[in-house]
Amino acid sequence: MSTPFAVAPRAPGSMGRDVPAEDLLAYLEALTTWRERRRLELDQLDEAAMRSPDRAQLTGDVMLSMTLWKAVADRHDLLVAAWDSGRVIAQDRIRLTTLIWGRLDQNAVEGTTLAVSLPEACRLSDSLASSLRRALGLDGTEPGTEHRVKELRASIERIRDLVAGVPASRAASAQEALVDLDRRLVDLRDRVRRGADVGGLVGPLEIMAATTERDLIVAAANRTRARDRVEDVKATVADLTARGEAVRGLAATCVAKVADAPTLAVPDVTALGEPPTDPDELDAYATRLDRVGRALEMARGAYAGALERRSDLAEQVDRDERRVPDLPGHLRGDAEALVRRSREILAITPTDLGHLGALTAALAAYLGARR
Repeated sequence: MSTPFAVAPRAPGSMGRDVPAEDLLAYLEALTTWRERRRLELDQLDEAAMRSPDRAQLTGDVMLSMTLWKAVADRHDLLVAAWDSGRVIAQDRIRLTTLIWGRLDQNAVEGTTLAVSLPEACRLSDSLASSLRRALGLDGTEPGTEHRVKELRASIERIRDLVAGVPASRAASAQEALVDLDRRLVDLRDRVRRGADVGGLVGPLEIMAATTERDLIVAAANRTRARDRVEDVKATVADLTARGEAVRGLAATCVAKVADAPTLAVPDVTALGEPPTDPDELDAYATRLDRVGRALEMARGAYAGALERRSDLAEQVDRDERRVPDLPGHLRGDAEALVRRSREILAITPTDLGHLGALTAALAAYLGARR
C-alpha cells in the first residue's frame, strides 16, 4: 500500500560513480515529485504548528525541515542543469552522481551545519515530517497497520546502519535505543499476529523511530563535518607553512638587494603546534591561523613591493637612457651623468632606493625639459 506522503527516492550509484542515464533520469523525476509534495506538506505542517499549543517545542523541527527542503531544492536545480535534457556523456554522469552524493553543507537552525548528502537530507526530511505529523495529530490519512509496521522495520534497519557508524565511546546509548526499538517492534508484530488492537502503540513507536533516526543522522553529519574541518585546518597549516617558507625566502632576497628593506616579522605557523580535535579549541586555533595568514600576506606584500620598486626603477633607467641621445647638447651631458650614476647605484647591493629614486626623478626632469 502506497503512502500519501512524500518518501525519499532511492539514489542511484555512489559518489563519483558512472551509472546509466535512465537511472539518473528516473531519480531526477522521483526527486522532482518528492520536492513538490514535500513543499505542500511543509506548508500544511507549518500552518498547523502555528496553531498548536506546543508551537514553541515544534518550531525547531519545522525550521530544520524548511532548511533541508531548501537545500534539496537547490541541489535539485543543479542536477537538472547538469542533466541538460539528457545530453550527458560518462563524465557528465559522474558529475551527476557526485552532486547527488556530495555534501550539501547546509546551515541548519541555531548555526548548526549539517554536512549531509542529498539522499541523507531527503531521509532526514522524511523523518522530521513524520515526527511532526504525529505530534500535530495529522495522521488521519496514514496507511494501514500492516504497511506502517513494514515501514517501521525499514526505519529500524536504517537506524541499525547508523548505529554501526557511531564511535565506540558514544555507542552505548545509541545501541540501547536500537535494542529498545527492536524489542518494541517485535512486541508490536506479535500483537498484530494475534489480532490485538495496536492503534495506540504504532504512533508512539513511529515517533520514537523517526526521532532516533533524525538524531543519529544529525550526529553522523556533525561528526563528518568535524573530521572534515580538522582535515581542512591541517591543509591550511600545510599551506601556511609553505607560504611562510616562501615569504622568508622573499624577505632574505629583499634584504640582500634593497637597503632599508622592510623589517616585518614572518610568523612561523608551526609554533602553534598540532591542530586540536576539540571543536571549541579548533575554533580558537583556526582564528590564530587566520591571523598568521594575514600577517604572512602583509609581510609578502611589503617585501615584494620593495623588490618591485627596485625593478621598476631599473626599468625606468633603461627606458630613459634610450631617450638621452635625443636631448640637446646642453642637457645631454647632465642626463648621461645621471644615467651613469644611476647604474652605479644599481650595481651596489643592497641598493639605496631613495638615492636611486632621486636620480631617476632628476633624469625624468631633464627629459621633460626637452618637451
